[in-house]
Amino acid sequence: MLMTGITVFLGVALILVKLPRRLMLRALKHDLLIDLAVTALVLLIHWGTFSGVMAATVAGLLTSLATSGLKRLFGHIDGNFYHIGRIRLSV
Repeated sequence: MLMTGITVFLGVALILVKLPRRLMLRALKHDLLIDLAVTALVLLIHWGTFSGVMAATVAGLLTSLATSGLKRLFGHIDGNFYHIGRIRLSV
């Protein structure tokens, strides 16, 4: 169950990495919505078994940690304004 949660998280992380920088920073503005959507979708898919629900919980927690960390590290774009994090990306 732990490996399934990590695998789902890695899938979401790879999608965020493959996005263009500007789109990734716009998505990080809505980090809570990303967390809720990933958690709800994975819970819906894996509903019915204890190990499935635990894998969904692990994926949701890891996604939440990653989006919060990325938002603090790289910042986010709100409208046309770039809120810079600890590392400034050229957008």
